[in-house]
Amino acid sequence: MSKQKETKTNAIRILDRMKIPYKTYSYECDSFIDAQQTAALLGIPHEKMFKTLVTVSPANGYFVFAIPIDRELDLKKAAHEAAQKSLSMIHVKDLLSVTGYVRGGCTAVGMKKQYPVFIDQSALSHDQIVVSGGRIGLQIELSPQDLSKAAAAVFADVVHTVP
Repeated sequence: MSKQKETKTNAIRILDRMKIPYKTYSYECDSFIDAQQTAALLGIPHEKMFKTLVTVSPANGYFVFAIPIDRELDLKKAAHEAAQKSLSMIHVKDLLSVTGYVRGGCTAVGMKKQYPVFIDQSALSHDQIVVSGGRIGLQIELSPQDLSKAAAAVFADVVHTVP
C-alpha cells in the first residue's frame, strides 16, 4: 500500500531547508475563504492567525505585510515603515504574477522575488502564529521569530490602533 505524498509548497521547502520547526494544518477547500473562516474551521484562536497582504508603491515597488486577521493594515504606517510616500493594496488579478501565490494561499515565505516584508509587532506577543502555507487549504504554525528569519522580515507597527 502506498502512502500519498503531500506536495510541498515553496514556503514548506524553504522552512525545511532552513531547518525551521513548524506545524501544518490542512483543510478541504476548493476556492478562497477568508482567514476568519479558516481560523474557525481549524479551531485556531483568531489572534494567533495572521494574513499576508501585498502592497504596491507609486514607483511599482512591492511590499509585504503579515498582520492579525482581525485587524486592518494602516497604509500610512505601512508606507512610513517601507520608507515610501504612499502604498496601496495590489490588485487581486496581479497577485499570482507578482508573488507566485493565489489569494488565500499567499505567504511571505518563498515568493517569486524577495520583497521587503513587515510583520506586525503584535506577533511578538505570541509564542506561535499561524500563516498561510503557500496554497489554499494549508496553514503553517511557527514562531514569529522563525517567520521573520524565513521571510527576511522586520517587525513593525503597521495596523490601525484599536480605539
